[in-house]
Amino acid sequence: MLNRLLPVALAALLLVACSGGSIRGDGPPSSGSARIPGLPDDAVPRPEAHSRYGNGPVYEVFGKRYTVMPSSSGYQERGVASWYGKKFHGRLTSNRETYDMYEMTAAHKTLPLPSYVRVRNLQNDKSIVVRVNDRGPFVHNRVIDLSYSAALKLDMIRAGTSLVEVTAISFDMPSGDQPAREITPQEPAPLPESTTAPAPANPAAQIFVQVGAFGDRANAEKRVRLLTSSGVNNAFVLEDFSLSPALLRVRIGPVADVIQYDLLVEELENIGIMDPYLIVE
Repeated sequence: MLNRLLPVALAALLLVACSGGSIRGDGPPSSGSARIPGLPDDAVPRPEAHSRYGNGPVYEVFGKRYTVMPSSSGYQERGVASWYGKKFHGRLTSNRETYDMYEMTAAHKTLPLPSYVRVRNLQNDKSIVVRVNDRGPFVHNRVIDLSYSAALKLDMIRAGTSLVEVTAISFDMPSGDQPAREITPQEPAPLPESTTAPAPANPAAQIFVQVGAFGDRANAEKRVRLLTSSGVNNAFVLEDFSLSPALLRVRIGPVADVIQYDLLVEELENIGIMDPYLIVE
């Protein structure tokens, strides 16, 4: 088993250093030597056979084991995206392709290689489609590592990271002329104006972290007390009257940026809350 996993782990490690989030200045030179006359088109999803390399089914990096998904169908996740650039330009990706920072590609820990995903920047609502052909980012609380061009199109180069939604664009068959199927995000139903959520300060969308949904008010208030006693002071209960009986959602926020989100996730993990979910309203 070790011999079988070793090539996959080595391939994954080729780009592991990029997974810490991009270093400032990791993009192309500012001089005329940069090869990017314009932003590239999004990746065009098409049926592709899974690569012989980088697909596990299990591999290990930095002592942690990862299990590759058999299919990308139905996958959706929200979290933090990072990007990697010229430091890895021209090196091999985990599926033995050559990394090109000017193409619309990405690295993911468990999606099959290759896969196609739509990445939406929750902070500005910009959206792109990329082809996943690499492994990473192997850093806590990061869900995807984007190429330089992909990050540029999402307007996240300067910050280095952004809160995103990643949605798989999958095919019913591994080959053949089959249309892509993008899953529909399962957003909570719109709520009436009379809720306990704080009123938005401006018309722009705001990001919250949901840490529980309860049918019983006592349980929802117990969760808020736990958060407050742990130093999380911006938690509130939002009543979802679109359901009968009403569902009581416990949320925290709004969250301004990745730094605040990372600190919040760490605080939540310290009190045993391991599955926070980003909400955009």
